[in-house]
Amino acid sequence: MSFEDVLARARPETTQIHRVIIAAPAERIWEAITHPDWTVRYGFGGRSVIEPRIGGAFTVFAPTGPRPIDSEPDILIRGTVTDYDPPTLWGARIRFLGDEQLAAQPETYLRYEIRDRGDGTCALTVIHDVAGAPLISIIISGDLEPEGFGGGYPFMLSDLKSLLETGRSLPASRHIR
Repeated sequence: MSFEDVLARARPETTQIHRVIIAAPAERIWEAITHPDWTVRYGFGGRSVIEPRIGGAFTVFAPTGPRPIDSEPDILIRGTVTDYDPPTLWGARIRFLGDEQLAAQPETYLRYEIRDRGDGTCALTVIHDVAGAPLISIIISGDLEPEGFGGGYPFMLSDLKSLLETGRSLPASRHIR
């Protein structure tokens, strides 16, 4: 299925909110979402590098293995940190660079919020404002997993939860189209 086919049948959202409850302290979740040694262990295996300050660079590198990339062979996402308050808040303005169609979408706003629930668990909420970026909206929703476009945030957050709570990632393909 092509991106054009996907766009023709989908109704993209302008803001996506995904939440998962994780049995781990906020500091451990923070480390998992901000440290490159952790980010390669869940989701789709891309290494995320965050310069730890507002205005710092945010870069997501392609996982190991074959993958179609547009301009820079290793970089999938590039952005600028807009929020940085360990261990509860991290956000960035980001641009997807994975291929020509994704790179043509506008910059989007991504925000991670961690809230301690006071019972040994934390709520991790990912808010992604994808207004004007329908292709990105559809892909990150996870609705296209059956077509081979990856499980989006639902898979990534489930995988992160599994890794933090059991020490094991979920069995799934790390590569998307």
